[in-house]
Amino acid sequence: MSHFLDRLTHFALPKERFADGHGVTTGEDRTWEDTYRNRWAHDKIVRSTHGVNCTGSCSWKIYVKGGIVTWETQQTDYPRTRWDMPNHEPRGCARGASYSWYLYSANRVKYPMVRGRLLERWRAALKAQGDPVAAWASIVENAEARRDYQKVRGMGGFVRSSWDEVNRIVAAANVYTIRKHGPDRIIGFSPIPAMSMVSYAAGSRYLSLIGGVCMSFYDWYCDLPPASPQIWGEQTDVPESADWYNSSYIIAWGSNVPQTRTPDAHFFTEVRYKGTKTVAVTPDYSEVAKLSDLWLHPRQGTDAALAMAMGHVALNEFYFKTRSEYFDGYARRYTDLPMLVMLKAHTLPDGRETLVPDRYLRASDFNGKLGQSNNPEWKTVAFDTNGRAVLPNGSIGFRWGAEGGEDAGKWNLEDKEARHGEAVTLKLSVLEDGSQPYEIVGIALPYFGGVASPHFTANELDGQINHVKAPAVRLRLGKEGDAREALVATVFDLQAAQYGIDRGLGSGAASYDDNAAYTPAWAESITGVPRDQIVTVAREFAANADKTHGRSMVIIGAAMNHWYHADMNYRGVINLLMMCGCIGQSGGGWAHYVGQEKLRPQTGWTALAFALDWIRPPRQMNGTSFFYAHTDQWRYEKLNMEEIASPLADKRLYGGSMIDYNVRAERMGWLPSAPQLKTNPLQVAKQAAEHGMEAKDYVVQGLRDGSLQMSCEDPDAPQNWPRNMFVWRSNLLGSSGKGHEYFCKHLLGTENGVQGKDLGRDDARPVEVEWHDEAPEGKLDLLVTLDFRMSTTCLYSDIVLPTASWYEKNDLNTSDMHPFIHPLSAAVDPVWQARSDWEIYKGFAKAFSEVCVGHLGVERDVVLTPLMHDSPAELAQPFEVKEWKKGECDLIPGKTAPQIAVVERDYPNVFKRFTALGPLMNKIGNGGKGIAWKTETEVTQLGQLNGLTQDDGPTKGMPRIVTDIDACEVILQLAPETNGHVAVKAWEALSKATGREHKHLALYREDEKIRYRDVQAQPRKIISSPTWSGIESETVSYNAGYTNVHELIPWRTLTGRQQFYQDHPWMIAFGEAFSSYRPPVDLKATGGMHHVKPNGHPEIVLNFITPHQKWGIHSTYSDNLLMLTLNRGGPVIWLSEDDAKRAGVEDNDWVELFNINGAIAARAVVSQRVNSGMVLMYHAQEKIINTPGSEITGVRGGIHNSVTRIVLKPTHMIGGYAQLSYGFNYYGTIGTNRDEFVVVRKMKDVDWLDTPRGDELARAYQSQGENP
Repeated sequence: MSHFLDRLTHFALPKERFADGHGVTTGEDRTWEDTYRNRWAHDKIVRSTHGVNCTGSCSWKIYVKGGIVTWETQQTDYPRTRWDMPNHEPRGCARGASYSWYLYSANRVKYPMVRGRLLERWRAALKAQGDPVAAWASIVENAEARRDYQKVRGMGGFVRSSWDEVNRIVAAANVYTIRKHGPDRIIGFSPIPAMSMVSYAAGSRYLSLIGGVCMSFYDWYCDLPPASPQIWGEQTDVPESADWYNSSYIIAWGSNVPQTRTPDAHFFTEVRYKGTKTVAVTPDYSEVAKLSDLWLHPRQGTDAALAMAMGHVALNEFYFKTRSEYFDGYARRYTDLPMLVMLKAHTLPDGRETLVPDRYLRASDFNGKLGQSNNPEWKTVAFDTNGRAVLPNGSIGFRWGAEGGEDAGKWNLEDKEARHGEAVTLKLSVLEDGSQPYEIVGIALPYFGGVASPHFTANELDGQINHVKAPAVRLRLGKEGDAREALVATVFDLQAAQYGIDRGLGSGAASYDDNAAYTPAWAESITGVPRDQIVTVAREFAANADKTHGRSMVIIGAAMNHWYHADMNYRGVINLLMMCGCIGQSGGGWAHYVGQEKLRPQTGWTALAFALDWIRPPRQMNGTSFFYAHTDQWRYEKLNMEEIASPLADKRLYGGSMIDYNVRAERMGWLPSAPQLKTNPLQVAKQAAEHGMEAKDYVVQGLRDGSLQMSCEDPDAPQNWPRNMFVWRSNLLGSSGKGHEYFCKHLLGTENGVQGKDLGRDDARPVEVEWHDEAPEGKLDLLVTLDFRMSTTCLYSDIVLPTASWYEKNDLNTSDMHPFIHPLSAAVDPVWQARSDWEIYKGFAKAFSEVCVGHLGVERDVVLTPLMHDSPAELAQPFEVKEWKKGECDLIPGKTAPQIAVVERDYPNVFKRFTALGPLMNKIGNGGKGIAWKTETEVTQLGQLNGLTQDDGPTKGMPRIVTDIDACEVILQLAPETNGHVAVKAWEALSKATGREHKHLALYREDEKIRYRDVQAQPRKIISSPTWSGIESETVSYNAGYTNVHELIPWRTLTGRQQFYQDHPWMIAFGEAFSSYRPPVDLKATGGMHHVKPNGHPEIVLNFITPHQKWGIHSTYSDNLLMLTLNRGGPVIWLSEDDAKRAGVEDNDWVELFNINGAIAARAVVSQRVNSGMVLMYHAQEKIINTPGSEITGVRGGIHNSVTRIVLKPTHMIGGYAQLSYGFNYYGTIGTNRDEFVVVRKMKDVDWLDTPRGDELARAYQSQGENP
């Protein structure tokens, strides 16, 4: 209005001219500008970030006015990288900039909420019983009462409660479950601690103190590529994004950098200005393709074929046509290519005799064991350049032994013979270097490229077996008079033969145009990528690596890892990197980015998170196997193991059901179990005492005679059900839950869209698992979710608790993408009745300690743990697979079966233990990844920093961990990455094994201690530590494997080197000793689903792909109004113009995707950037926004995982075998989902399910549109 009046009085206003009439001053009213000024005014700026598992780990300015968060912008004060490189900032994306919308939105969970039916029964039971535990028992032991609230999960019906009330319910449920069933029936799921370490630790610390089970997530999310542990003995260690700038050739393979690594994409763009060539490998025309010089678009799921063909070119041109001096030296020292593999006789189905590769030759195979008394079974052998058998340093047998023993200081990659310390150069091929007798032998290798598939092109060649020729040596293993011999070949010679290199030996491809295994022409027939492009990229990639000594890099993403045969995709690419000497070199290597995996102060965090200061070992479980069993997806399994076994394997031994392999793995101690025994583990300890036996001996006796049974053998028995489950910092049911509808049906017992039937009488059922004719529905007594927004998981929960947002709590955050540690900070207090995760679990602990009195006291708990990686137990089973259950060996805990321990649980003092640092940090110390150090100094300093507990009781005088900042300080003080004194101690501990001095890597920062207030002021660069294989330096960007190459620290594998070959019997039996191409598996998900409920529209079958999206990070932001506005406002799927035409679908039509697992209703985006044969649904779009009902299922549309199902792989179950040993989030079964196919059709009727069922007016009402 004031502007309007100004216009009316324009000519009456005084004016003053200046600058010769070029300027004029008027007296206009400018108060209208105050609105703008006030909009951007603020009282303070606070540093925080977003704990959303995006890898960005971006530092943000949070603006606060009047106690309200008004907006956020990017921080720009990161410490610099180097003078010659761009900095990491600015960091952020549109998703992060929209986060403050959540704080005051309708989506926010504001109060403790309980399912109305449950709360009503609770209040009545508590009034009647008086005791909370008895009240809970009266509900869950009443089948009708239990089903009453289970069956309406996901259907609303929440009512507001109070914190005191929900704490008592949770405590009562936990106490009852522990007393009745056992603490291992209480499960917790939370992912990615790096995104908010204290929040994760809050729940895991509570669970670990009461004996509950912490679920893994990295394998479950399928972010973990098992190829990384297989090759390196490392989970996933990767370069920081700044190291892209040091590369001179980059392939972005299955990683959509601008869309999923938005804060770091500038490095990808900037390095091109230096002349770096970039290549995109992606089946669709994704964002990264636009930033690349060349776009290769293989058919989805065939990446391994492309990688193998590139390896063929690199190997041929840089090892045989000419020999790269750099590649040659790298391969001899840092890979297993010189190691010797024994060849054994094999009879083919047609009766012909051939040879097949067996296991590595070991010192123990020689009559005198090469003079080795310590772990000779785990020491690998090679030839030196003179053809003599030598024992090089570094294999895993040198890692474990008595301190100061014969092998002390020999676990290193020095070019030395371990027996006498002489310098030695290893031989790659028996045809090279010094001459030695050899013979050319025929070898049979499995070939999977000809496997028939209804949706993928096969190249049959000569059948399922690849017959090759390679040189071999007859090696005498004994002295005169005791002669034995073995036929051996080097990994290099076998690998060259497998790749199809023509060495004039009688096999291999004469040219790249030959249709022979792994040539560019062969790959073109499978992938569709022109052979000349394959040759060009491979040649350029290798030539650049040769010239720059390894500065060729592959940025790789989850697109490669979500296939059943993901290992082949990854190993094909990693083989290329290893043969080109790229791993461990700045600017080179594999850059695998999926989630925010790198918990940099890991060893400081684990003590807090798993209560290692009080009790060891904790209970941990691999998520994929757990959910496969307890959502009963195994009951629907149609993929038999014969279908994936090697054609050279004995199908009688390697056939059968998928879950049988998992059960066998748990019994042999390869994988963890949850629950563990059918009998309550507290009761087992009591029974052992009654029999006057040690609990360990009692369990062994019980398992032998059958009086005790492992829970995995009968997952559907009520005694073995998980009973209570906590979900926090996660949207398990709306994002990661492969087989969503099976979760709903069997775990939750509620409405679901499962279309298939479980295995019938004529189907091949498991033999190791008890079969119940009726599958249980509703195993969980209680599901509790902590979240700041009402997610899908919240909607299915029994109790929903409002947690603080990322701007309302104090925490720590790190990432793979940069070397900094920085905070989440409480810019404002938690809104409404929200509390931080730390305060919520502290409340549970307090209530538990009060409620348990009279029910639980100080109890002894029997804990079973697997044969762990980075411990001597990884040497438990060196050769054949032997099962005690089948009488093939004795049951020996920690050797042929799980390790058995007894721990003490002080239940009435759970709260006191939760809030104080326990005595084990002083008594035992700390450590990680196989090394340990003392921590008395750090404990004393923590007491000075946090204060000491003053209350009487078991924690008096111990350092306090009362607040979330106290918890942050524990992590920072105990971790070598944030405490220079600890870093030096850790490097010194490693030096005892390697015999080399490493502390120089941290000595210059020994006096540095990073505190929480330090990182609030500015992100701080971490200190180099042996936990990680890269270093923090002013001259080198962080790059994985750097210390292995430059400090000669072995990889944590059997050979101590990067492994092309995997010699475990199961790896060989399932055809994965060497990398190869394996097509996607046929999961038979669309069989019988065509026209099962026709609606008059055409139905087509497409491959269902779930890449990461632009408008959300996983499911977060997918319900954010700002992001919904940028997208289509609800769930969408993308398909090609050709497929849309076949199905009669136009852009924005409602379509349905369905198979035997369930159905999805969404809008169609018809796009020419999508290849024919696939349909994309960006992960993860929930069904809580703009989702109608499904015509197929009759229930609301479904999420992306409604049409998927968990599928396990036996090779991921291996344990007790060097790097193939279990570690939490290190190795285990993974949750793949991209082999799925769906039927796609246009929807006829869009039913919003907003009218009563059976309403005859519903159709007329809905015909008026979406919102009549």
